[in-house]
Amino acid sequence: MEERTEWKVIARMESEFPSKFGVPRQSGMVEELRSTVVFEPEYRDPAALRGIEGFSHLWLVWGFHKAQRDTWAPTVRPPRLGGNERMGVFATRSPFRPNPLGLSCVKLEKVELKTARGPVLRVSGADLMDGTPIYDIKPYIPYADCHPEAKEGFALPPEQKLTVNISPAMAARVPAGRLEALKGVLSWDPRPHYQDDPARVYGMAFAGLEIKFTVAGETLTVVDVTGQAT
Repeated sequence: MEERTEWKVIARMESEFPSKFGVPRQSGMVEELRSTVVFEPEYRDPAALRGIEGFSHLWLVWGFHKAQRDTWAPTVRPPRLGGNERMGVFATRSPFRPNPLGLSCVKLEKVELKTARGPVLRVSGADLMDGTPIYDIKPYIPYADCHPEAKEGFALPPEQKLTVNISPAMAARVPAGRLEALKGVLSWDPRPHYQDDPARVYGMAFAGLEIKFTVAGETLTVVDVTGQAT
């Protein structure tokens, strides 16, 4: 007999990314990114956060709400391997899993208990889209959760980040408080790993802006910034 569990959305993420393109591939990659955890009305009880300010980092358990399927496959094609090799789904962080759950470690910047939307958590380093449902929040405990000797498997970090070239005129269109976060996101190369066309212009939505850029070699150049920052 199949067991069924009801998952309750306790909060949603407010972030700079209305779509998947450009979202950091892992949490903690861009520390300058600021996001807000906004609780659902049922869970806006300050008592539920008592003691949380004593932790510097948190685990967020969340759902891939834009990447759900009715079926699952035992193997997937990780972008890290160029989409050409298959690996077991449980050896990857693919969103296409039997249960589409994600796990992210974020830094807790501030706890605000009294806002118009009840208590909220200001966090940094998140890798979540705007509106992502959050199912649970747990404290990160260094002595239990950190394993410096851990192996990366095939998910090795890139050898070097891209150099981001953005002119003063383009930079002036980005609010000062978000410019470093944008540059951090771009430096990790948002493109799919299998794409390498220096003539192609890519577009990425960020904080209400449309960022267009090209990549040639190890340099990413912002060619246009349009829209109004939110």
